[in-house]
Amino acid sequence: MTEIFTLSIVLSTIRLATPLLLAALGGLYSERAGVINIALEGLMLAGAFTAAAVTYYTQSPWVGLLAAVVAGATVAGVHAVACIQFKADQVVSGTAINILFLGVPALLSGALFSSTGATPQIPKENLIPWTPIVIAVALVPLTWYVLNRTPFGLRLRAVGENPEAADAAGVGVARIRYAAVLLSGALAAIGGAYLSIGQASLFTRNMTAGRGFIALAALIFGKWRPVQTMLACLLFGFAEAMSIQMQGVAKIPVQFIQIIPYVLTIVVLAGFIGASRAPRALGLPYQKER
Repeated sequence: MTEIFTLSIVLSTIRLATPLLLAALGGLYSERAGVINIALEGLMLAGAFTAAAVTYYTQSPWVGLLAAVVAGATVAGVHAVACIQFKADQVVSGTAINILFLGVPALLSGALFSSTGATPQIPKENLIPWTPIVIAVALVPLTWYVLNRTPFGLRLRAVGENPEAADAAGVGVARIRYAAVLLSGALAAIGGAYLSIGQASLFTRNMTAGRGFIALAALIFGKWRPVQTMLACLLFGFAEAMSIQMQGVAKIPVQFIQIIPYVLTIVVLAGFIGASRAPRALGLPYQKER
């Protein structure tokens, strides 16, 4: 077992925690504004496919990353309109997006590349293995600063806690919530893009493999705070790194090793969801009084 605990596991933990952290920070903005974003999985898939497809055609990972951001924000915009404008159930809307993007990338991949399973391989020189990691690390203190030291952050937190009082103070509740959800989609899409043009060199069907839900668990475990959320993502990243390192080393059936991150997610949600206080207005649509 000693060969499992090497320096490589530290690097693997950081690498595997990066998409989780990007998605979780995106979810943090949305949920601190009062909009549940269970659609992180679908948003990551949208970002992953768009980044891979656009990078393949343009041969530029930066154009691919930008396209992923646009795709994520666009899909998040659909969620925002449904939940904010039409007062739809936020969990149902997010679940619908997750289900939709289990199939849409395969459909588009079949139309564009004649393969529903994966996009073509992207050359190594067109990958961005470190950029999303730098973005994720920089976003943690930036998010803390935005939430705690800027007028936008103050308004966002007020809207998530007491939208009636925020509205009475002249804050545009709908405007803040739209901005938060769109930002959430953009960040989650960057996390997805990292999977397809950072960790891998192509998009494969359902390549997020539940990472959006794990990011949501990390957000809850981190009590909707950026630093604690980062630590939770590192914990989940470490669990996944351990499961990869243990394969072929530990004398345990590989199926039991592969489920370690998912079991940890269930344990965290079962044991800590009651101890975490969500924003008071989370999941509650707001109707402006006339």
